[in-house]
Amino acid sequence: MISSIADASAHSPIDVEWVDGLRFQAGRPNGPTVRIDGDAHDAPSPFDLLLAAIASCASVDVVAILNKQRTPVQSLSVRVEALRVESVPRHLASATLHFRIHAPGATLEKAQRAVELSVTKYCSVRSSLDAAAPITWTIDLNG
Repeated sequence: MISSIADASAHSPIDVEWVDGLRFQAGRPNGPTVRIDGDAHDAPSPFDLLLAAIASCASVDVVAILNKQRTPVQSLSVRVEALRVESVPRHLASATLHFRIHAPGATLEKAQRAVELSVTKYCSVRSSLDAAAPITWTIDLNG
């Protein structure tokens, strides 16, 4: 967490444009965009994208850490199971990240450490969320 605004640097702006109904396009100016659907009929919902952001942010670090350990990832997937608070705003109550990692030569201990470091230390998306919402994980290595 930043101690003051002086410790912060600017992030690229994100433009969100209403398409129709509850559908939007979002992305960096002149960059790729993603469709967002408030009803989750034609595209992921904003909350779906939040969960995907947690998983992909953590995954970026896991891949980097395992590569540094000279056990490159050949495949990685994450299923996110989450609970939401029932009252408005229906924020994240908790989430479990189920990692499936295929990285020949990696030990379960090293994979667990990579995931732990990613989720608890390096993932900026996780760090931006309410710390009271626990994020846990499971790992299926080379399965």
